[in-house]
Amino acid sequence: MTQSHDNPNLLEETDLGTFIAQATTTDKWEVLPYSAPILPIHAALLRTGKVFFFCGSGNDPSRLNTPYDSVVWDVSKGTFTSQKAPLDSNNQPIDLFCAGHSFRPDGGLLVAGGTLRYDPFYGSPSALIFNPIGEKWFKIPPMNNGRWYPTLLTLGSGRVFAISGPDKDGKLNKQPEIYSYFFPNGWNAFPTTLPYAPYLHLFLLNGGKIFYSGAQMGGNIGIAPTILTLPETFTESITEKVVPGLQDSAFGNQATSVLLPPAQDQKVMIIGGGSGKTATNRVNIVDLRDTNPTYVAAKPLNYARMHHSAVLLPDRTVFVCNGSKMSEDTAQSMLPAEIYNPATNTWTVVAKQNVPRVYHSVALLLPDGRVVTAGGNPNRRIDELRLEIYSPAYMSRSRPIIQSAPEVLTYGQQFTIQTPQAANIKWVSLIRPMATTHSCDTEQRLVDVRINSKNANSLNVTLATNRNIAVPGWYMLFISDNNGTPSVATWTRIS
Repeated sequence: MTQSHDNPNLLEETDLGTFIAQATTTDKWEVLPYSAPILPIHAALLRTGKVFFFCGSGNDPSRLNTPYDSVVWDVSKGTFTSQKAPLDSNNQPIDLFCAGHSFRPDGGLLVAGGTLRYDPFYGSPSALIFNPIGEKWFKIPPMNNGRWYPTLLTLGSGRVFAISGPDKDGKLNKQPEIYSYFFPNGWNAFPTTLPYAPYLHLFLLNGGKIFYSGAQMGGNIGIAPTILTLPETFTESITEKVVPGLQDSAFGNQATSVLLPPAQDQKVMIIGGGSGKTATNRVNIVDLRDTNPTYVAAKPLNYARMHHSAVLLPDRTVFVCNGSKMSEDTAQSMLPAEIYNPATNTWTVVAKQNVPRVYHSVALLLPDGRVVTAGGNPNRRIDELRLEIYSPAYMSRSRPIIQSAPEVLTYGQQFTIQTPQAANIKWVSLIRPMATTHSCDTEQRLVDVRINSKNANSLNVTLATNRNIAVPGWYMLFISDNNGTPSVATWTRIS
């Protein structure tokens, strides 16, 4: 089943009675002929190019402490391989439902937290790493306390910051902590108590500070968008600076937010979200390079949404899909996707999804530039397992080709990219692979790589020097021509 736009002058009437210009040429959606074997509540793009899904007990209390596999999806082959979750100290499967996750510099996915019990939910202290090469889980030391719906964020040092979520007794875990492979190794907690909401959206800034955008899972419990400054030792407290100006600040529930491309611009955009059962089309942007940053209004969405996803595309636009204008109601799903162009502050309505997706849905960028969407769980034991892929209009154009590029990069390195389209290349971009759940992704960022010179078949470029801009780890390297049309990515590691 395919929905596409092939008329550049096509107009569609929205439910607000206005007319929205549509995307040009041939963007399309395609429902795949097979389905996911598990509910994809958590999704991550591995550095092998495969997609990793897991869900633990999958919002089904009857599955608590029962083996419920994770799967690796080979998108090119349409096949799935299954992995059993490790056992806890009582020889019970660790339940990774509603854990947090972030990529380590070596490409392993660190997953921490999960579910000890349902209704009320108690958080697990378990911590694991998924190895993308062996496609296996292995345990690491547990956190200091449990976390359910936590947020994990990889720092410029390669350490991983964890915050928020109900603990092993069901109380809000207010003590942030950091996991490190080097001294002091393991999990180390800060003395600060921060009562932040679950799955809060965090972004690492160029100076090493952390920005909370105002988006999260559930109510915002009165915490405004904030810049956090981490101390150098675990004996000092984290400090906070409020960022004012956010419109519809009570609508942070299942909003989505992104670090706009390129990451060097330090602009964060918050998109939509809900309060109670009602969604907003609010879009605000904050420039975090300002001495006193303040959110300002940007062009709103054409459709109010919550439970939606935002994906950075390699043409440096923001793709928004999934979601609904009324809580977890698929009858109110917003099937038309939208694309935001930061250069023009405009939204363009593009082709409609075939599958409505609300709570527990995901979307992520593939190395070829397409976007996969999966999941949806409007009620317990009602699992949307169909998979759908969006092909942006650039997929139908003649695309530049990367013939060769280094597999490993160091900060500030000058290097060469071989491409027969070198003379017409406008951008070189590094995009960090996504690891997403509940409309939240702390991973994705697009880093601009400066072009120094060009000749007929190669580009001479320089990587950024700042580890907080280009967090150590694996990236997709794209080149884009003067029309913004991107190549297929090659993988490279920054260390």
